[in-house]
Amino acid sequence: MTTNTRNTRNIQSSQTTPGTQDTGSAHGDQDARSTSTVLVTSASGKTGRRVAERLGARGATVRAGSRTGTTPFDWEDLATWGPALRGADAAYVAYYPDLAAPGAAGAMSTFGRLAAESGVRRLTLLSGRGEPEAVVAEEALRAAAAGVELTVVRASFFAQNFSEGLLAEGVAEGVLVFPAGDTAEPFIDADDLADVVVETLTADGHAGRVHEVTGPRPVGFAEVAAEISRASGRPVVYEAVSEAEYAGLLTGFGLPAPEAEWLAALFATLLDGHNASATDGVKRILGREPRAFAAFAADAWGGAES
Repeated sequence: MTTNTRNTRNIQSSQTTPGTQDTGSAHGDQDARSTSTVLVTSASGKTGRRVAERLGARGATVRAGSRTGTTPFDWEDLATWGPALRGADAAYVAYYPDLAAPGAAGAMSTFGRLAAESGVRRLTLLSGRGEPEAVVAEEALRAAAAGVELTVVRASFFAQNFSEGLLAEGVAEGVLVFPAGDTAEPFIDADDLADVVVETLTADGHAGRVHEVTGPRPVGFAEVAAEISRASGRPVVYEAVSEAEYAGLLTGFGLPAPEAEWLAALFATLLDGHNASATDGVKRILGREPRAFAAFAADAWGGAES
């Protein structure tokens, strides 16, 4: 899930991982960490910029880590990791291109070691629901960051992928093309996700937990297109394609073939139905219901001209 276009959902069931459970502080445990120094990786991305804004509003000193920001941070440049972590109390870890990508586990191992050596006390890792490869990367971070409080937030696909992410261009042109068949997904609003992340960074009670967060109910891609059409006043149709067809489309847009094939395979695997259920993670953590896709669409496209 990005903008990296790949952290597109971050992706999964109404059950937490065995041995873990969601615990809802509902803002009741805020402590001195709200005034701490927090590194936000991928801070120009869909979730990173929202997390940074919310942390700042809570009084934290935010290091917005990005390739071109005031705090240089690039997942492809190891030399930027240590300086960005040094002196930070906590960090939001949003890995690019995706936690299920080849090399992610190695990156998490190195990042975790550097975080522990730098004295970081708390980490929140963005992961995807139903991604076995992402779980490997989660465990690599957990093992390397010994002594650091780690919370994992596994998220479903972001609703914002349709408005500012991988699928936005197609939506603007009136055709939503994706290898999802008739599978439904409980899309999560990135604002809800950011609120969850900030809560785990600023309140106690989340260390060692794995939270799975989704929208309130599964929504099919045809319904997504209909909701966007209704909100925007412009027709948007859903076109289901195969994994191979989608990979071909991505290569046509200039994505290297290996990356296009990996991304198409990831989407097809994640949308095979095993993630087509909602969790109560947002309510447990924030004490309120997550925003429905229809409400998101009304806000995102309600001002669009017909």
